[in-house]
Amino acid sequence: MPPADRTEPIDPSAAIAFEFALLAYAPGAAIDRDLLAAYAAAAAPNSLRAFRSDIGAFDDWCRAHAHRTLPASPSIVAGFLEARAGQGAAAASLTRYRASIAKLHRLCHLPDPCQDELVKLTLAGQRRANGVLQKQARPLRFRGAVKDPLRDAPRGINVRAALYACDETPTGLRDRALLSVAYDTGLRASELVAIAVEDIIAAIDPDARLLRIGRSKGDQDGEGATAYLSPRSAGALTAWLDIAGIETGPVFRRVIVRRYKARAARGKTNPNDRGWNARWDPTWFTGKDAVPARIAFDVGDAALHPGSVTPIFRAILRRAFDGGAFGDLDANVFSEQLAQISAHSTRVGINQDYFASGENLAGIMDALRWKSPRMPLLYNRNLAAEQGAAGRMLGKMK
Repeated sequence: MPPADRTEPIDPSAAIAFEFALLAYAPGAAIDRDLLAAYAAAAAPNSLRAFRSDIGAFDDWCRAHAHRTLPASPSIVAGFLEARAGQGAAAASLTRYRASIAKLHRLCHLPDPCQDELVKLTLAGQRRANGVLQKQARPLRFRGAVKDPLRDAPRGINVRAALYACDETPTGLRDRALLSVAYDTGLRASELVAIAVEDIIAAIDPDARLLRIGRSKGDQDGEGATAYLSPRSAGALTAWLDIAGIETGPVFRRVIVRRYKARAARGKTNPNDRGWNARWDPTWFTGKDAVPARIAFDVGDAALHPGSVTPIFRAILRRAFDGGAFGDLDANVFSEQLAQISAHSTRVGINQDYFASGENLAGIMDALRWKSPRMPLLYNRNLAAEQGAAGRMLGKMK
């Protein structure tokens, strides 16, 4: 059987797609349909896509080197991991490849080669040689890189100036609401675009709102959580929903912009002025008024794609810079920093603002729904070095 098309999207409810893929990698493998269906139902859609992508890469490498994909030997898996590391794969990616290959073998009721000491030592060697530091999105903080996010004057790229720079068009109102909500909640892109009108509920403060979060990356079982939306975000949401006419369903949607050129007036004409042999023109008697240039905005019905959040954030910041915001940055520095902004930047940014404002780790974890202290501490390590014990004492030494 030829390899399955690995570019098609994965439907978690359709385990048959995975069955075809596994048969392509192992034509003689015994596929347990119940096990496959259980895995497809238990895993998140992004996990399923990552699994298929990883196995596709492993299968391509095996075919290129005349190796058998299933069952794979420990030496084949170790060789694949070394090859991916040589191509620049990070330690986290190598760990994910190993997990996907192990899962593939278990789904086919085959011995797991990843438990072999050779695979473990290969992965450990790559981690030691290349380190485990992951690239971090540039933080997008409310007032920028300042010591006190509540009082200091804004500095560099910051959320506050970007929000002020959004105009009053439907696109500008949507972008302001999107950025403001993203900062307040620290939601990931997939969670942000999943917000529905029904998820926004009243708070004790009549100017604020609460946001019900049904499911997130750290809450695959759907236990649910609640996030706080500031009066700033509540007002931005109201303005966007009103102008877009959205009363139910997805909050953040595509805005299609249509631009129409101006048209000059065409007045009535007496046929006698052109002679009776002139070609007939219906405007001789009716004429046409001048039409000014205009812009029309059409709001879609479906939610934004998660992949669109990063480009939207960058477009907001670019417009803000072109409008005179971030005046302490020159064009080259701004462009360099802009390239480091992603949909995750607001999550990193509010983590750092919480830390800089004096919130403790437990409060930060609760506000942003962290299950482990590892990531919030990782995001705040630079601030911890500057504002921790060393910064407090050494900074005062003359």
